[in-house]
Amino acid sequence: MPDNPQRSQHHWFGLSDHRLVAISGRDAVAFAQAQTMNDVAVLRDGEWHWNGWLTAKGRVIALFAVVRIDADTLWMVLPDADADALATQLRRFVFRSKVAIIVRDDLQITGRLRASDLASGHHWAGDPVDAIEMDLSGALVDGHLGRSLRIGPSLAAPVDVTALEIWRRIDLEHGWPRLDPAQSEQWTPQQLSLGRLRAYSVKKGCYPGQEIVARTHFLGQAKRGLGLIHTTTPLTAGAELVSQGLTVGTVVSACAETALAVLPLSFEQDALQTNEGPAANGEALWVLQALRDGLAR
Repeated sequence: MPDNPQRSQHHWFGLSDHRLVAISGRDAVAFAQAQTMNDVAVLRDGEWHWNGWLTAKGRVIALFAVVRIDADTLWMVLPDADADALATQLRRFVFRSKVAIIVRDDLQITGRLRASDLASGHHWAGDPVDAIEMDLSGALVDGHLGRSLRIGPSLAAPVDVTALEIWRRIDLEHGWPRLDPAQSEQWTPQQLSLGRLRAYSVKKGCYPGQEIVARTHFLGQAKRGLGLIHTTTPLTAGAELVSQGLTVGTVVSACAETALAVLPLSFEQDALQTNEGPAANGEALWVLQALRDGLAR
C-alpha cells in the first residue's frame, strides 16, 4: 500500500523509476566530457549537475544527473532512460579510452519529500561506500519541505506509488522533463528549456549535437520552449495542444493533472485545449502556468 503523502515527507521510499550507470577509469571525466552536453570538466569531487546525451542532430536521447565521486568515477542517475540500453550505446564510443561503463543495480536509489539535512545545491554529502545524499529541492510546492535523494548499496525502502507521483509532478513543476521512450530523440535542449536548469553548455568543446545546440544559441533561432500545463483531465505524452482551433504545442511529459509541453515562445494565451478531449461547456480544460524556479544546479 502506498504511504500517506504527509508520512512520506519524513520517510524514504524507493525511486523505482531511477537507475544508475557508473563511468569509471582514468579517462572517465574526459569520456563524459566528450559525449554529454554539459561541462563535466568543471565538476569537482563532491559536486553534481544536470546533463544529457544527444544525437548528432542535437536531439535529446536521455536526461540524467552526473555525480562526480572522484577523478576516476562518475555516476549517471537516470530517472527514465533504459540504463542497460544507454550503457550499451555509450560503450560503442569508448574506443581506446580507459573507461568502464557499468549499470550499478547493486546501488539502490531512494527519495524523501523533505530537504536534505546534509547536502545542498550542487554539493552531495556522505560516503559512496555507504550512501551519498543529494538535495533536489526547488521552489516549495504545496507546502512540501523540499526533496532529498540517496544512493547506496543497502538502502532498503518501500515502494510508495503516491510519493513517486508527487516526486514526478514536482520535477515537471520545475521544468525537468521526464522523457518516456516515445519522446526520446524528439527535442533539442532549447526546446526543452534546459538552459533554465544549466543542463547544457555552449562553451565547452565538441560533443554529439554540439554544433546544432551552439548554432541555435548564438543565432537566436530557438522558437519554442517548455510550458507548464495544469488540467483536471489527465494528459499523455505526445498529445497535441490546441488553441482557437490551431495546434500550438505538444505534450512532452505528463503526470496526472500536470504536464510539460513544447510551445511557441511567443504564445501568450492562458487557455489551451487538447485534441484528446472536448472542452466542457465551452471552457478550456487546460491552463498554462509559470514554471517554478530553484532546481538549477
